[in-house]
Amino acid sequence: MEYTIRIKKDSKSGWFTGQCEQLPEAITQGKDLEELMFMMEDAINLVLECKRDEFRAQNDDKNSIVQILRIGNETKSSDKAFRRERVYAV
Repeated sequence: MEYTIRIKKDSKSGWFTGQCEQLPEAITQGKDLEELMFMMEDAINLVLECKRDEFRAQNDDKNSIVQILRIGNETKSSDKAFRRERVYAV
């Protein structure tokens, strides 16, 4: 799955802040774009984990079935690095 990140650079500190458009709760910062994207991946995973836990707590139904759905292809770490470079160039 791909996420769109809106990035701003602070003119005073030089740090970057980012917010995920699909998950607005996922906000983070980094001293450079590489660190920002690393931190954003963690922020997105934490938001998704919290949303999952909240959903499960509110829907604790013994008659329901939990099924995992994976969207998209898994990429190799070298592919991720290439994709990140393309994002930085934009």
